[in-house]
This record gives sequence, structure tokens and C-alpha cells, in this order.
Amino acid sequence: MAAVEALSRWLHATRLSWAMAGGYPWLWPACETLHFIGMALLVGIVGLIDLRMLGFLRSLPLKPLDRLLPWGILGFVINTVTGLLFFTGDPFQYIHNLVFWLKMAFILLAGLNVGAFYLTGLHRRVTSVGAEEDVPLSAKLVAAASLFLWIGVMYWGRMLPFLGEAF
Repeated sequence: MAAVEALSRWLHATRLSWAMAGGYPWLWPACETLHFIGMALLVGIVGLIDLRMLGFLRSLPLKPLDRLLPWGILGFVINTVTGLLFFTGDPFQYIHNLVFWLKMAFILLAGLNVGAFYLTGLHRRVTSVGAEEDVPLSAKLVAAASLFLWIGVMYWGRMLPFLGEAF
């Protein structure tokens, strides 16, 4: 935790922190807008694929949906960059808030879930599933976990100003 405190102190002393904390009044709202767009890309695409793997939208084959993943990855990158900018604006309001750490834990677990999906070869088996076909049970479990975790990330992110004591 000392390393996080030290990093926070250093970040807080930067010009970027000043800019995010109100030095440029338009910067925070612009990042909020981009963060929302990134979330829509990420959760919209990943959620659609997860729902298909869970048996909804069975008329859609998974291969075409898989081609949307680069847009979902772009959403994750946008959210990572804007999230780091928010953190830089006032790192202490985040590091002293349990809700922030819960959000980070859900992001980490979602990343591990995606890693397991790809590293086990499950992804290759799933993308060959056509319309009206079911995916293996293991893929359904990954999809259910993914939906739960990304909804959790959104929940904890939205609750940052309301729960905990930092904001």
C-alpha cells in the first residue's frame, strides 16, 4: 500500500492531475463521455456474445459476432485510458475508497475469465458454433461469469461517488 500512496502523491503533483482536477473544466466531462462510449462498446459487444453463448439469440452464429471483438477491445482501451486520467485527477479519493478496490477486483477477475477462455482453447471451439447450436457448458459458465463481472464493474464504478468515504 505504501507504493500506491507514493504513486498517488507523485501523480497528484503533476500538471495532468491539475488539468483533470479542474484546470481545464472541459477535460473531465470529455473523459466521462469517452468513458461511457468505451463502456458501451465493451459491454455491448461482450454482453451480446455472452448472451449468445448462454443460449439467447440462437439464430446468430458466433463467428460473425467474434469479428466485433476488436471494437470491444477498443472500448476497453478507451476505458483504461480515461480511467487512468480520472485516477490522476485525484488519486486519493480512489485509493482510500473500498468501492474503487472492488471495481479493480472485478476488472481483474473479468480479465482472468477472458484469459481462461482464450488460453484453454475454448474460444476456438465456440467460434465454430453455428446458428441454433449450443456452446459447451464450460463456455456458458465463462459467459455467465463475464456478464456478472462486467455488470459488477459498472455497478461499482457507478457507486464510487455514493459508497465509501472518499468522494
